Amino acid sequence: MHPRVPRLIATDLDGTLLRSDGALSARTRDALRAVEDAGIGVVFVTARPPRWVDELRAAVGGHGAAICANGSAVYDVHERSVLVDRGMGPELVAELVDDLRRAVAGASFAVESIHGLAAEPGFGANAAPPWDAAHTVDVTHALAGSTLKLLLRSTALGPVELLEHVHAALAERAIVADSGAQGLAEITGPGVTKASTLAHWAAGHGIEAADVWAFGDAPNDLPMLAWAGESFAVANAYPAVRAAASRTCASNDDDGVARQLEAALEGLARRG
Repeated sequence: MHPRVPRLIATDLDGTLLRSDGALSARTRDALRAVEDAGIGVVFVTARPPRWVDELRAAVGGHGAAICANGSAVYDVHERSVLVDRGMGPELVAELVDDLRRAVAGASFAVESIHGLAAEPGFGANAAPPWDAAHTVDVTHALAGSTLKLLLRSTALGPVELLEHVHAALAERAIVADSGAQGLAEITGPGVTKASTLAHWAAGHGIEAADVWAFGDAPNDLPMLAWAGESFAVANAYPAVRAAASRTCASNDDDGVARQLEAALEGLARRG
């Protein structure tokens, strides 16, 4: 049985829509353009901060919207402006940092805002910090306005232990997500996930969950895949993601999303 033709495509970027080298294939670019021309909306839903989707401006279609930072911002890529900010306030971030320093051995932090990333010196101990990070002795000194994501690494804990310790320390005051970056905990505000922001965005455009196809590969995509009417895990997705999705498609390097978009267009053609 073929899934119903969608009104909206919601897709993760890294590991899902983009190839392993970070590129957008010509086939995928053409498929995105074709579904938009057919009246099917497309929205990127990514862990990336807003400034890291600017390079994809030509691919986001007429509306130009991307849900960034695991749901903490809706970004107009064409205008380079934040339409919705669901970030955390300075008081909450400072409180979380203080508690996490006590709960997580070897912890170091970075904070992502609409202005960029500020990272503590130890944040790059296990992995190089992003090339555009500003440096700060203590991230609580760099809090100005809204924090889209609080990022945490540990020199003492493995990836699984890290997420367990962080989740316990947060005590439901915030959300910790795993986007597939080893040894990194990505923390957003209470109730802020890809799914919650996508649901609000879709409702604002008169689109119900049943009319959404969602694509993903990593654990942070699970809430979005559970919400959407049809969920697709690319073949290279985490086993838990493949198990949770209603369907599996080809891998990111084999243009799995593009193939499904082409199938959607074929469905429209059959309907006349």
